[in-house]
Amino acid sequence: MILRALALAGGVTGAAGLSQFPEYSQQYMQRLGGAVDELSRQITRYERDAETVGVTLDELLVRLGAEGPLSLRQAENMRADMARRDRLVADLQTLEGAGPFMRAKLATHLGDSDIAKRALENYKPAAPLTFEGAIFAGTGFFAGWAGLSALFAFLAGGWATVTGLFRRKARARA
Repeated sequence: MILRALALAGGVTGAAGLSQFPEYSQQYMQRLGGAVDELSRQITRYERDAETVGVTLDELLVRLGAEGPLSLRQAENMRADMARRDRLVADLQTLEGAGPFMRAKLATHLGDSDIAKRALENYKPAAPLTFEGAIFAGTGFFAGWAGLSALFAFLAGGWATVTGLFRRKARARA
């Protein structure tokens, strides 16, 4: 009885946790778009600075790199900004227009640690009242319940007990 109650608690915990994904992924995307906008603004400023001195941005970075350690560091930072912007633009383009289920499939594109950290800092969990939230909650409930049930069965009788649960059902159907 206690194990069933714990498995149920695991299911409820899984439901509560996974049901938050649609809203969190939406907030992550909003922050992703803001980061892309800000990095694009910076890189446009770098390009204008290069135009001012009559060179391309690549030439400016080479010149900066040759001027000394501090300028070299600045050129490396500018290259890092450009690479990050390109990576974030690619993620944003992949995620734009994707609904919550597709965003779950594309979750690797929600992986910028700075953006994820900032999204989590300001995220406020809420009860999802959407179809997507209900599906994620159901999936989370099943995963939590099944995971804890399998763990308890394993701890109680070993792997044979866990696989026996599935064999008995198959034999009963036959």
